[in-house]
Amino acid sequence: MKQPGELFDLSGKVAVVTGGSRGIGRGVAQGLAAAGADVVVASRKLESCEQAAGEITASTGRRAFPVACHVGRWEDCDRLVETVYDTCGRCDVLVNNAGMSPAYDRLSSVTEGLYDKVHATNARGPFRISVLMGERMAEGDGGSIINVSSVGSLRPGGVDLPYTMAKAALNALTLALAGEWAPKVRANLVLASATESDMTKTWSAQTKARIAEANPMKRLGRPEDLAGVCVFLASDAAGYVNGAQVAVDGGLYRTL
Repeated sequence: MKQPGELFDLSGKVAVVTGGSRGIGRGVAQGLAAAGADVVVASRKLESCEQAAGEITASTGRRAFPVACHVGRWEDCDRLVETVYDTCGRCDVLVNNAGMSPAYDRLSSVTEGLYDKVHATNARGPFRISVLMGERMAEGDGGSIINVSSVGSLRPGGVDLPYTMAKAALNALTLALAGEWAPKVRANLVLASATESDMTKTWSAQTKARIAEANPMKRLGRPEDLAGVCVFLASDAAGYVNGAQVAVDGGLYRTL
C-alpha cells in the first residue's frame, strides 16, 4: 500500500496543460511539474509557451515542452494530440484550462463571432482534445482528464453569459467522459471563481475589492489554489475520484 506522500508523486507521468503559459494554467503546469510530471505547455503563442517551459524546467528539473495551439481551432486540437504522442509517447494527465470571456456592453450586443469564438475555446476545443486523448489513454495505461470550469456556470448571469454557457457545456462533457472509459480514465471538474489571471487583470481595483469582499475568504483566487487541486486529481490519491465537481471558490457558492 502506498504511503500518502507516494500517492501524490507524478514521476514518470506526462501532463498536458492548455492555456498553460500564464494565469491558472501556468500555476497548474508548475504544480504538476513540482509533483514530478513532465509537462506540455500549450497555448496560442509559442514564445510564451517557450518562456513558461524554460522557467518550469529551471525551477523543477522536469522536462517541459512548449507547443503552440489555439484550442478554438479544430485542426490545432488534432495537431496538439499528435505532437504530444510524437514527442512524449504518452499522455497521463490532460488539463483543459484554456478559456476566454470577452467583455460586451449588453446581451443584445453579443455578435455571432464573439459567441462562436467563446464556445470554440471553452467547450468545442476541450471536447475535441479530450476525446482524442481519452481514447489513447484508454488504449494505454489510463489517465486523468481535468476540466477547469467556472462556478459561474452553476448560477449564470448576464455579464458573461456566452462564457458561462460554454462552461456549462464543459461541465456536461466532463460528466459524460467520467463514464466513457472508466475505470482506466477518470474525468473530473474544477470549478473556479474569480481568480487573479489575464481575465481579471483589466478589472479596476474597486471591482476586485467588491468581489473579494463578497467572498468568505475575502480575496480573489490565485493560480496556486487551483494547482494543488489539479495535482490531487491527477494523482493516485484521487484514484477513486471520478465525475467529481470540485469548487475552488473560497466558499462563495457553497452548493450541494
